[in-house]
Amino acid sequence: MPYLEEYYDIVVVGAGHAGCEAALACARLGLETIVFTISIDSIALMPCNPNIGGSSKGHLVRELDALGGEMGKNIDKTFIQSKMLNESKGPAVHSLRAQADKQDYSREMRRTLENTAHLTIRQAEVSDILVEDHRITGVKTSSGAVYHARAVVLATGTYLRARCIYGDVSNPTGPNGLQAANHLTDSLIHHGIEMFRFKTGTPARVDKRSIDFSKMEEQLGDETVVPFSFSTDPESVQKEQVSCWLTYTNSETHRIIRENIDRSPLFSGVIEGTGPRYCPSIEDKVIKFPDKERHQVFIEPEGLYTNEMYLSGMSSSLPEDVQYRMYRTVPGLEKVSIVRNAYAIEYDCINSLQLKPSLEFKRIHGLFSGGQFNGSSGYEEAAVQGFMAGVNAAMQVIGREAFVLDRSQAYIGVLIDDLVTKENHEPYRMMTSRAEYRLLLRQDNADLRLREIGYQMGLVSEKDYQYVKEKERLIEEEIKRVENTPTGANPKVQDFLNCHGSTLLKTGSTLAELIRRPELDYFMLTDIDEKRPVLAYDVQEQVNISIKYEGYLKRQKQQVAQFKKLESKKLDLDFDYNQVGSLRKEAVQKLNLYKPVSIGQASRISGVSPADISVLLVYLEQMRRTAR
Repeated sequence: MPYLEEYYDIVVVGAGHAGCEAALACARLGLETIVFTISIDSIALMPCNPNIGGSSKGHLVRELDALGGEMGKNIDKTFIQSKMLNESKGPAVHSLRAQADKQDYSREMRRTLENTAHLTIRQAEVSDILVEDHRITGVKTSSGAVYHARAVVLATGTYLRARCIYGDVSNPTGPNGLQAANHLTDSLIHHGIEMFRFKTGTPARVDKRSIDFSKMEEQLGDETVVPFSFSTDPESVQKEQVSCWLTYTNSETHRIIRENIDRSPLFSGVIEGTGPRYCPSIEDKVIKFPDKERHQVFIEPEGLYTNEMYLSGMSSSLPEDVQYRMYRTVPGLEKVSIVRNAYAIEYDCINSLQLKPSLEFKRIHGLFSGGQFNGSSGYEEAAVQGFMAGVNAAMQVIGREAFVLDRSQAYIGVLIDDLVTKENHEPYRMMTSRAEYRLLLRQDNADLRLREIGYQMGLVSEKDYQYVKEKERLIEEEIKRVENTPTGANPKVQDFLNCHGSTLLKTGSTLAELIRRPELDYFMLTDIDEKRPVLAYDVQEQVNISIKYEGYLKRQKQQVAQFKKLESKKLDLDFDYNQVGSLRKEAVQKLNLYKPVSIGQASRISGVSPADISVLLVYLEQMRRTAR
């Protein structure tokens, strides 16, 4: 019986946040790309929280945008509230977060995909990967159709053998009641891919009309909105915003949860998968932190054209009756009506240690993967992985080297390096504390760090690239001017210093030296800096940070230089570490199992000690000398 056969350069499986970025990157590089989705109506679906960004995640989105990705542009079009988090702290942890109109976000991303050249959208379930001699050749759908390809990107999200669970109810569906993908896992296992079982959860959605907001604290957006995308005109995002609301659980909430904990599938053993440590359910919070009297609950709108509100901070898999009882103990929710029950979702994903830093499988040439399928959590983590997997699939097809960002270049580099180097037994979540060089990897300078790389990839326009080059020039010129502009102990300067509680000058100084004082900054010196040029805010921001944190930045750059030395010492993926006689047995096992690409990556593998790295460095030097 004949079946459909088609040919593409690249196949992308899944059209969530990872799949969209992968497909767009491949198509924009001129490769004929097809993206498969269980449902076209679920493209860029936001099945959990209605926001993009947040602590560290905002960094990821801005880096993705700087490289030529789409998520930042899409949220700029569809946000309903925007806020820069952690502004009371240093610039390294400032992070942008925007509430999205969920339907609008998905609709806009679908429109972008549908109007991108070289990109085909196909609603079908992929059931098999096709492999010959450890090389991917395409995929097969559940209907039997074969799609040949030179590279495949798997971005299946939380759909593989998914089931949604609350109380005794277990539905074999993907998120939001969508069809699960029940066949692909068997094919992956058949081809030697190791699978894990993870879980995540989501809170209830409730009817806005049943909420008493007078008992809650209103949470407003920023007066001046900072766009996610460096390409977005800041004036275009200054608009009226909706409010979010803050309330808290209490002792009565916690009592109800404790009394019914045996009915939670998380604690009864019904759920097999491992959940995210840093995004726990309300049951987890109450049991693991028994001394905490209350937990925050943010009430967030799901969009402008719906009354559904998201109860952030109260994800759960408790039974339906318990959900009603516990939610109605929260101030403002006493008469709440649930629109959608909270639930946990369990799904298949891979052991990400099977991947190279390019996100290509070590065992199967041409097979790449990204997103929650790699064992991560979150829309933003998914999007950046999908983008890098798509880019590297495209690079391989057109015969160019893989693009790999290291830990000193981007949060994206930290995220991917952690996934492919460290053992992850729970969904991985990005946090600022994971980035060793976070003072250099700020959200405000993502374009300065990464625009050129995106331009080299072919995903950043000449106009955007030239814009950032001009920005660099202006920053450099202004720093030089401020460093070399003297200021004396004249009455005007002394009055300014006295007004801001700063020590008066006894001798001459420079503007830069005043900026370095803890109580002053570049923006405050306008009154005494008579020759200051008119500069855009983002240029001024970089001047301020560069001068004010100069010592810290210099120290971190020295640390990066040391890091680069170890990263530059490459290792052969086929090398047998049993040949290195002085290595400890555990180190030999781990190195042979994970096959690091560099000494730097080897040093981050659990079970490989600094002493093992010293032995490896000596061995490599001996081999180099012998080869002369």
